[in-house]
Amino acid sequence: MSEPLSLLPEGSFRPRIRRRVRRIHRSALWRRLFHWRQLDFEFASWQMLYLLVSPRRVYRNIYYHKQTKNQWARDDPAFLILQLAALLPTIIAYSVVYDVGLNGFMKALLQLVVVNFILAGVLVATFTWFVANRFLRHRSVHAADQRVEWLYAFDVHCNSFFTFFVFSYVLQLFFVPVLMKTSWISLFLGNTLFALAASAYAFITYLGFHAMPFLQHQEVYLYTIPLVAVVYLASLFGFNISHHVTDYYF
Repeated sequence: MSEPLSLLPEGSFRPRIRRRVRRIHRSALWRRLFHWRQLDFEFASWQMLYLLVSPRRVYRNIYYHKQTKNQWARDDPAFLILQLAALLPTIIAYSVVYDVGLNGFMKALLQLVVVNFILAGVLVATFTWFVANRFLRHRSVHAADQRVEWLYAFDVHCNSFFTFFVFSYVLQLFFVPVLMKTSWISLFLGNTLFALAASAYAFITYLGFHAMPFLQHQEVYLYTIPLVAVVYLASLFGFNISHHVTDYYF
């Protein structure tokens, strides 16, 4: 079934409509950001839970969101706010465990939130957005020309980063006494958690773009998983990822 935009005449009018829709979407995000009563934290919490236990269900819900609001990206920043809020106590916990003081806490906060989550997320979202629009779109003369929204690509990164964060940072807190040692068990456990986290990131990213019916060959986003497997097996011969990540932050 064609989108409503497909009924618009060809030419410069249709791009203007798309730009106007994007501006309305961004303004709605900013308005809700400063009106907390309009934020749906309960739904955002539901999404976080199901990203861990049934991520396909999350993207089915996003598909329904597209059908009702004619946009793929979230129009509610509650998920992003909860995600940033979850990073803070985790960094505090690590700072206490490794006794790094306020300076160490601020350094870890800057690196995890600003560098790893936001800046790296912008780069990853831009790359996946470019690949999807440039190589994966299924063009048909019988349907409207649809494109992946950059904000949706960043939403996919946020979803993927949340699962990565849980596997590689939250779970490791429960194994810190083991991971701080220099034994092979410490190496195996820490590297396994990071490998699972990286694989989960790739899989959630794949699901995010697989939910878009106008794309094809989305399995390209899974190609990083074999690379993760190779790096993981090689690391078992003596490269302790957990120790190096700890040195990076603290």
